[in-house]
Amino acid sequence: MSQFVYTNGVLHAEGNSLESLAQSVGTPFYCYSTAALTYNFEAFENALSRRNSLICFAVKANPNLAVINTLSSLGAGADVVSEGELRRALAGGVPADKIVFSGVGKTREELRYALGKNILQINVESLSELKLLSEIACEDGVEADIAVRVNPDVDAITHEKITTGRQENKFGIDISAAESIYEYASSLPGIRPAAVAMHIGSQLVDLEPFRTAFKRLRELVTALGGAGHQIRRIDLGGGLGVSYNKESYDVPGPELYAQVVNEVFGDTDCTLMFEPGRVISGNAGVLVTKVIYVKKGEGRNFVIVDAAMNDLIRPTLYDAHHDIEPVRLPSADACTQLYDIVGPVCETGDTFARQIAMPDIMEGDYLVINLAGAYGASMASTYNSRRLVPEVLVRGREVSIVRKRPSYEEMFSLEQFADWQD
Repeated sequence: MSQFVYTNGVLHAEGNSLESLAQSVGTPFYCYSTAALTYNFEAFENALSRRNSLICFAVKANPNLAVINTLSSLGAGADVVSEGELRRALAGGVPADKIVFSGVGKTREELRYALGKNILQINVESLSELKLLSEIACEDGVEADIAVRVNPDVDAITHEKITTGRQENKFGIDISAAESIYEYASSLPGIRPAAVAMHIGSQLVDLEPFRTAFKRLRELVTALGGAGHQIRRIDLGGGLGVSYNKESYDVPGPELYAQVVNEVFGDTDCTLMFEPGRVISGNAGVLVTKVIYVKKGEGRNFVIVDAAMNDLIRPTLYDAHHDIEPVRLPSADACTQLYDIVGPVCETGDTFARQIAMPDIMEGDYLVINLAGAYGASMASTYNSRRLVPEVLVRGREVSIVRKRPSYEEMFSLEQFADWQD
């Protein structure tokens, strides 16, 4: 379900014209829909309604405080991978007892902060981390609820840079060693092994890798129970994909995903935890940009827009596709041409699309880059000393800027001359 639709020939976000927003906010900017976030979360939640479950939004997908607060008000927990994300989750209204801390490189300071906040669970990803966590817990006089994140050695059939469940990936502990790790964890002071966790990758559009990994995890949970370990929670991670190109393929939604979950874990008494990110926020956001120049050459027509790879790096980093549309529908008799849609950054990789057919584009037109609500603003940078772009949240006809565009002075304020410089 999309909350970005054309009304009277102009693309709207719920009840708001993106053309009018572009003129008032300035481009480029991200726009998020409250209705889309709500619909996506509730669709995932309803698909799993027969389960004792906890849905923890993957904060790395979209860490905007207003987005987190929108989801936390619906009952979402948070999956975090740094102290900064943990602080954001708490600031966004997520209760500590609904937060799970993942990641392969948690520092001593991060682990101590998490323990001090009494979060639900820390997903341990190495023997060294387990030992360090025990040491900190003993020093602070607390007990840490942990899951061991296991690596099931399953190919998620996704982009190599976002697969996480194969043996050659850095994540988790080999599933074959998991039973001995749990036995060791049970002997450590300050450690309470309460859960098992896994996550095999992102943007999965085939359910079979999930099924294979879930079955391996279920076998482990059964073996751990037989060995006397009291596993109360099973964290199945996230990874369910979205369709970035509406003309190329369909992807399974939460209902089909839930069928696989129930097939494997239908008779367990454990709480099932999920860490969706992209499937919640992906189609809830767009990036709106303005055409600076139309550059027509012998072999290519280039549309140069004011958004760039520093604003949305996915096409450059992952060769990712995002559908691009005009904010204002062209006339019925408008001619169609092939264009490369590119940004102003001094990199050939600063390209959003190559040789796509679009109606005649004019300088000053507004374009929208779809499905930019996940891993868009969260991965943005100030490369080329470009300012971070605003983020706007809409609800019905209401509009709020939830992250402003900083001034250059604000951007420079974290820097200073060396002591010996004038």
